[in-house]
Amino acid sequence: MEFLVKPIECAWINFHFKIMPALMKPGPPSFHHIGKRYNIKSNAQKPMAEKFSGTSRRPNIKLNNGKVSLIRFPMPDYMDELLRTVKDRKAGKQVETTPKKTEEHYPEKLWPEATAARADDSKRPELKAAVASGGTVSGAAEQKKAPEVGMLKGGLAGQAIAEPLQPKKWEPKKPEPQKARQIREEVKAGSVTEIEREMEEQEKIEVEAYKDVRIYKVPGQPLMYYWTRLVTPTTGEKALINTIREVATRIITVAPYRIRDPEQRRNVYYQKILEIIRDSPELNIPITKQTQYADAVVREMVGYGIIDQIIKDDNLEEIMINGPKNPIYVFHRKYGMMISNLGFDTDSDIQDLINKIARQVGRRVDFSSPLLDARMPDGSRVNGTIPPASVEGSTLTIRKFRAQPYSIINLIQNGTLNAEAAAFLWMCCEGLGTRPANILISGGTGSGKTTLLNVLASFIPDTERVISIEDTAELNLPLKHWIRMEARPPGLEGTGELTLDILTKNSLRMRPDRIVVGEIRHDEAFTLFTAFNTGQDGSLGTVHANSAQETIVRVTSPPMNVPAVMMSALNFLIILHRLHDKKLGTIRRVMEIAEVTGALTGNIKTVTVYKRDADEDTLKRTGAPIEYIKLLEEMTGVTKNEIAEETIKRAEFLSRLAKEKITNMKEVSERMKAYLYRKE
Repeated sequence: MEFLVKPIECAWINFHFKIMPALMKPGPPSFHHIGKRYNIKSNAQKPMAEKFSGTSRRPNIKLNNGKVSLIRFPMPDYMDELLRTVKDRKAGKQVETTPKKTEEHYPEKLWPEATAARADDSKRPELKAAVASGGTVSGAAEQKKAPEVGMLKGGLAGQAIAEPLQPKKWEPKKPEPQKARQIREEVKAGSVTEIEREMEEQEKIEVEAYKDVRIYKVPGQPLMYYWTRLVTPTTGEKALINTIREVATRIITVAPYRIRDPEQRRNVYYQKILEIIRDSPELNIPITKQTQYADAVVREMVGYGIIDQIIKDDNLEEIMINGPKNPIYVFHRKYGMMISNLGFDTDSDIQDLINKIARQVGRRVDFSSPLLDARMPDGSRVNGTIPPASVEGSTLTIRKFRAQPYSIINLIQNGTLNAEAAAFLWMCCEGLGTRPANILISGGTGSGKTTLLNVLASFIPDTERVISIEDTAELNLPLKHWIRMEARPPGLEGTGELTLDILTKNSLRMRPDRIVVGEIRHDEAFTLFTAFNTGQDGSLGTVHANSAQETIVRVTSPPMNVPAVMMSALNFLIILHRLHDKKLGTIRRVMEIAEVTGALTGNIKTVTVYKRDADEDTLKRTGAPIEYIKLLEEMTGVTKNEIAEETIKRAEFLSRLAKEKITNMKEVSERMKAYLYRKE
């Protein structure tokens, strides 16, 4: 074989016979030890397939008339350094061979068996004899073969060496299961997300399925898993989609905002893009995939990318994007917080989505103005942040509102309040046609304040003019004489701001019968209470507070600063809480309905008229006297007993609607108004 191999190129084959004796010092005759001493990585334990993996490791075989004429074995990685060391020694240069003092180069830690054998002087004569004879080394416990002894006879006879070491047996990796390998390849290709791959490997229990959505419970995990079908394009497909989008942007002359109906807008763009794909054979898109590419381009142009599908899910209340490489979290109306199989790969993708939403509402988000607080065309409330406001990447939070808003029957069925309390609030908002009550709804974030406000406002008769004022327009009322007003932040020049206080003051000049303020925080509280005291009875509002007494303190303290004497116009406080039940999950409950009294005497206090019984999970009448009932007696001439009987009749009416499962807001409102007309 040697006549076929050049001496230098085959030097690594004769390593133990020529080069190693020249470099070896007394110590364990381990190939790995020598490699560690000279900072060389050995591949001696690897199989031949790994030694010659890659083009640079394969032997170069030349054929002459079908016969082998030359075999050139390329030198391994460590040969360059070894040959350079030999040349330096022959030239008389001093070569540093002391190993670096690092943990991985200590033979005592790498080879404890060799260190122990070297320290045992009683074994040295036997080792010397074994070197001379090429035989075995006898130990106290067992006979061990010394395969390296014969190779060391030429240069190491008579030196103190240790027992030959047994390197670890190479074991091939266990083959991946077919499903796991398929998922890994799909993740690499971009067809599934990383969180989807992780969840696929875990045991899951399907809880509910609808449309393209699957909801799973994962044992041992605190959050449920929200899965939706998503076709993620590969890198090549993304490039093709971007190309089609650029072409469509130049060809399609219809501006998206000119088509108000979202579905009609999608259909128009879908047909235009499909024509572009069919008329462009150079794109090489198969006929079977043309609709798939058209859908993807439409999602990018007039949709919301990968979250386009979950935005359409009316069962979701919140969509939370926490930056790139993180899963998207969703809050389900029935199952609460869940982790989804969706996510963004790069921060630029999230910023593109934020900028798209900002352009739709006429805003701009950049480094100097990194916050976005706006309302999407479908009525959803959106909040976006980009660096430097959010440190670890851009975020986006979308608060979705039901296409069909909750009615009072929905709240009764969900247990938020019972039929008796609902009938009492109905009577307070309607005021027996004479004197409606002024009500503030208090609660924490996500407790259902806006939902209850929307329900109470639906009790307002059609004969009255209603003006609603909100930071972000969220109310959806079945009213005919209703004017919606929305606040606006300042423009790029710092001008044009419309605060709630400005809008509330302006609404007083529009002859309103009722004023509904989405949420009072600052100066608009004083303006709203001014409206309470100037004849706009039956007005409604919300405020952040956790109890009736805390609400009074917040309203009368900075920054609201409502004078205590003006609190006399406020009749009731409704306190809402969001709770977690072990059986029901996240629930929203009316904790109490309290009446505000004593403002004119300088001693403001709250009297609880309905309070939640936690054991029975229902609201119960406390028996405390209600001053508002006395006011109705004076203004309507109806006795206290007649008012009580009317409350019972209305509760029975609402219970019948609940049994008939009539929950649509518009239908419930019409039934309630028909009930009042019959009473008249």
